[in-house]
Amino acid sequence: MKRFVAFLAVLALFCTTSYAQPIDKEMPKGFDQVQTGIATGKLDTIRYESKTVGTTRKALVYTPPGFNKKTKYPVLYLLHGIGGDEKEWLNGGKPQVILDNLYAQKKLEPMIVVMPNGRAMKDDRAVGNIFDKDKVEAFATFEKDLLNDLIPFIEKKYPTLTDRDHRAIAGLSMGGGQSLNFGLGNLDKFAWVGGFSSAPNTKPPQELVPNPAEARKKLKLLWISCGDADGLITFSKRTHDYLYQNDVPHIYYIEPGVHDFKVWKNGLYMFSQFLFKPVDGSSLTRYTILGTPASTNIRNAKYPQILPDNRVVFRVKAPDAQKVQVDLGKKYDMVKDTAGFWNVTTDSISRGFHYYSLLIDGLPVADPASETFYGMSRMASGIEIPDKDEGYYALKDVPHGDIRIKRYLSKASNSWREMYVYTPPGYDKSTEKYPVLYLLHGGGEDQRGWATQGRTNLILDNLIAENKAKPMLIVMLDGNMNMQGGLAGFNENVLRSFENELKQGAIPFVESNFRVETDAKNRALAGLSMGGLQTLYAGIKNTNMFSSLGVFSSGWFANNPKLSDPQYAFMKDNASTINSNLKQFWISMGGKEDIAYQNCQIMMKKFDEMGIKYQYSEYAGGHTWPVWRHDLFKFSQLLFK
Repeated sequence: MKRFVAFLAVLALFCTTSYAQPIDKEMPKGFDQVQTGIATGKLDTIRYESKTVGTTRKALVYTPPGFNKKTKYPVLYLLHGIGGDEKEWLNGGKPQVILDNLYAQKKLEPMIVVMPNGRAMKDDRAVGNIFDKDKVEAFATFEKDLLNDLIPFIEKKYPTLTDRDHRAIAGLSMGGGQSLNFGLGNLDKFAWVGGFSSAPNTKPPQELVPNPAEARKKLKLLWISCGDADGLITFSKRTHDYLYQNDVPHIYYIEPGVHDFKVWKNGLYMFSQFLFKPVDGSSLTRYTILGTPASTNIRNAKYPQILPDNRVVFRVKAPDAQKVQVDLGKKYDMVKDTAGFWNVTTDSISRGFHYYSLLIDGLPVADPASETFYGMSRMASGIEIPDKDEGYYALKDVPHGDIRIKRYLSKASNSWREMYVYTPPGYDKSTEKYPVLYLLHGGGEDQRGWATQGRTNLILDNLIAENKAKPMLIVMLDGNMNMQGGLAGFNENVLRSFENELKQGAIPFVESNFRVETDAKNRALAGLSMGGLQTLYAGIKNTNMFSSLGVFSSGWFANNPKLSDPQYAFMKDNASTINSNLKQFWISMGGKEDIAYQNCQIMMKKFDEMGIKYQYSEYAGGHTWPVWRHDLFKFSQLLFK
């Protein structure tokens, strides 16, 4: 009985230590120093015949404390950088010390660690010009040497587990690129892959992981780490971005540091603790110290930072302030440190673009570290949260159109007004005439909204390149008509003013200054929120001018019959004309969380009663720019065909 109880105690210890994922987020200070009174592993130099290179090659092999030839061990292959050899980790990283200390704390599975020379050529010394073409190519040749010569030798000489689940590969810099290239390129051989500060030899992510579904199925853990001030971080980030968009679980670990062993030792410390244990995939996004600076930050601004789980870290210096908050729809209280910096980490923020402000002692101001955008009826900061579906508005290597800013004297208002005009790729070299989509912003925004927050040019560039949308001009108008009193002042007179501006000011200017078709079948009108109401009003009353209407996150007010009833009456009397003139009457909504959802549902029910034909689409996300970008993406593909 005592033996059984002792066995259970050992089993419990084994389950709670050996199979526990790391708790620390970084290596404790001094952990790379030799500790007395603990068991240590052993380092040996081995030589193996390489048929790939045609010579005998060397590697270092670390066997763990208590190594027993009757026990079979998993293996980690640990690779060096472009200026190193099989001893680089030993000389700069003290891997045996880190591993010994981890074993002593029962944080590591017993494993064999092989440190080879990744420069697979006869003279594999790190001498002369290490960037010579033949020396660089030798790092790629090492894949064959590793798979066909070194691994078979290790598995013959040492008691190893030889299946992919018990084989890992990781490396620093050039070796990090090799690890990602070889590991992800040979998922039948490796289930554990780690790249520390991976270098430019790292393949483009589409080549690294051409089949995300296979990677999701086969990988036990994919680790990517880098120092935040490392000039090579872009290679790690582009891989992370691709993996994120394609739902491949991985750890993206950013820490303060440059391209040096401080970062690489920490990479080994963290990565090795995961190896050859069950992995909780749901927790992987919490393993990082720093986030990635938001793409909407001004040049060289480190904050705000976005963590892998889309929480945001804000940091602002205001030493004399009494209270600082971040207003991101929800208000977050910031905490001041001894240097006068205020800090906070938010909840996970939904995808896409969001306005935000700093509240400094109650005063809403723009964050000096962020780009500013006109929204909420003032200049505000904006932050772009990564979106797995963002590929359709990503900047790609395709032909690009232009955004042109035009000012014109409007005959409707006898005032100077401004519009943003997207012209498609090849417009200036072409002689053809193009169809036009007139595109309207929402309340509190202006003609800049669709061009900046909306990413209109990138959406159309990508669609046109894929032959999914016809080349067209998109005219982004200023829909503000000097409305007084906010929403309460939004009445039919305001809508009529916009209709006059559209017909007497904007359209005549466009048709006099751009090569465009001037008939109804080549004109479309669309808008979001307030712009959706303007589209409903001006578009429905002028179906002889427009063949397609797009109403995004909008609908006639259910509680304002004085405004809405005349519109429904007009539509009822002209239902036949509306149905025959409109090729597309496209209504979309950001799901039930969209503030316009109920108004829209009531409006569409009335359309049904009147026999008005329309198409309806939903894309979850509420009353936000991610929804409206997607609306433009879908709607523009229907036009002028």
